[in-house]
Amino acid sequence: MTPLDQLPAGAWARVTGVFTDIDDTLTTEGAITPDALGALAALKAAGLHVIPITGRPVGWSAPFAAAWPVDAIVAENGAVAIFSSQIDLQPLLDKRNQLSKIYQQDAATRAANFARMQRVLAHIEATVPGARRAADSGGRECDIAIDHSEFTHLPQEGIDACVALMRAAGMQATVSSIHVNGWYGAHDKLAGARWIVRELLGRDLDAELGRWVYAGDSTNDQVMFGHFAHSVGVANIARFAAQLAHPPCYVTRGERGAGFAEVAARVLAARR
Repeated sequence: MTPLDQLPAGAWARVTGVFTDIDDTLTTEGAITPDALGALAALKAAGLHVIPITGRPVGWSAPFAAAWPVDAIVAENGAVAIFSSQIDLQPLLDKRNQLSKIYQQDAATRAANFARMQRVLAHIEATVPGARRAADSGGRECDIAIDHSEFTHLPQEGIDACVALMRAAGMQATVSSIHVNGWYGAHDKLAGARWIVRELLGRDLDAELGRWVYAGDSTNDQVMFGHFAHSVGVANIARFAAQLAHPPCYVTRGERGAGFAEVAARVLAARR
């Protein structure tokens, strides 16, 4: 991983959008910091597209989709997107933000998958010592999550056991900086990125990969690191360095929100 300070001059001159993870990339100790929030605002003010893609549930993501200066949030590892659209309740007099939600799977598929996932979740909690569902599980619609570092500590052997049980049940499974996530379906963060660019912007992401930056911090960001030439890990990715088959191209000096602010500053500087 090359230090972001060594980014070649002009390398990001054509960048028009930023994808980013949320936990431990935008947030620090569970909350977005003023520098990271300011970085989001500066990117949007400069006319860039900004889209967080997270393993967090859609219920958890909704307040941030409404409040943060972003185009949308893609939640549950690509399964669902939520975005704010301004509507006129009384033309010229009253305008309010309404959240819109779209899914990659139809309602019947989601319902069937949800029931299957709850059985896997219960089995994991019953068989893996110390495994507990994530505190945000009530807001999840398209995946399940086991907490390994947010409010509890699950050792590596427990994390590995959860991943193995999810995959044995036919699920996809990834590990973020705080959770083990599992779901049914072909989607992931990259599929979610392609989908939201198509649905929201009417464009083909693969035709413009050189115009996007991705920032992340963990093993569940590898699919994005491996696909984007302009990929960046915030400094705390060092925790997972040994587990990364596809590391990011660059790494920041700062950790978490401070690292994301570095990424935004580099993007903005390239536009001047």
